Amino acid sequence: MLLLIPGPVQTRPEIRAAMAVDIAPWDNDFKAEYAAIREAVRELAGGVAGQHVCLPLQGAGHFITEAAVRTFVPQGHKLLVVMNGTYAERMARLAREAGREVVVLPVPDTRSVTPEEITQALAADPAIGHVGIVYSETGSGIINDIPAVGAAVRAAGRRMIVDAVSAFGALPFSLKDQPEVDAVVFTSNKCLEGLPGIAFAISPIERVTACAGQANSWSFDLADVYAVSLRAGPGSFRFTPPVQALHAFGKALEVYKAEGGRETRLARYRENARLLHEGAQALGLKPYLDWQHQGPIIVTIHQPGDPAFKLQDFVDALKRRGVLISNFYNTPVPTMRIGCIGDVHADDIRFALRAMSEALDELGIQRRNAA
Repeated sequence: MLLLIPGPVQTRPEIRAAMAVDIAPWDNDFKAEYAAIREAVRELAGGVAGQHVCLPLQGAGHFITEAAVRTFVPQGHKLLVVMNGTYAERMARLAREAGREVVVLPVPDTRSVTPEEITQALAADPAIGHVGIVYSETGSGIINDIPAVGAAVRAAGRRMIVDAVSAFGALPFSLKDQPEVDAVVFTSNKCLEGLPGIAFAISPIERVTACAGQANSWSFDLADVYAVSLRAGPGSFRFTPPVQALHAFGKALEVYKAEGGRETRLARYRENARLLHEGAQALGLKPYLDWQHQGPIIVTIHQPGDPAFKLQDFVDALKRRGVLISNFYNTPVPTMRIGCIGDVHADDIRFALRAMSEALDELGIQRRNAA
């Protein structure tokens, strides 16, 4: 089965095989392996030893996003959330339910926020201390310009939290070049092509220590994660870790390096996205985004306006042909989400396009443009 979703992604056999072991999380061999993973991902984020730290947390991207908000945004303080997609909406909800005051900056989900919009929003409310932004919105497929936004945040003297869950490992990011960032957060099962179960925040150490005690949660306190690692060593976990997922993630990092790292992986994803964007149009379908705004992580396509079209029927028809896509959408109008990341290559996208053509024919879809 060819898995074309924006995560968990299709993985290589050797990464899946790495899960088939029993591991004691306190074993010294595993502790060394885990400490090496923390160091490796800190370096991937442009972190500097002694200045930045990798803070792992069991669970999904929502967990690490909430942990970052709780840890770095004091309760009752204002967080500006750039609202141009579903995952921004989720960040806002996580913040509100954590007792943080959210100010929204509405932006269409068809383009990046501009630095000027950030500057104006921060100037309008000096009480805003942090900006929360999603790097890659997998509802629509847009990419927010994180360096440009960060420069505006830095100029205004504010702090930033970056949800890079579906971006990290492919799109560029450097903590040492963006000192306004309190945390960049991501997971093991997106562009680094590992398996689900573990999430990471990379943060400046001085900010982590300055924010100790304000998370109002033991489980989601990243300052406590850091404090425990100081006491027990970088190979320690506070609670039972997903050891098999971490072991597989170590293998995924080896594969990532062997492929050529971030630039090579990004080039592969971009080619996947180009083929899918152009191929959808050749089938008479309309991509949700113009190519100039299209990111390399996921291509979103308008559902055909033909009254015979039903998304689940289309998903099932594709699955019978060996291709699996999402059976839901996150845009204001009906769309289809097709991922470009994971162990997916150009020939896989061509295969998927043939399957899409056959599925549309099987379902008798004549009117393929959006309603």
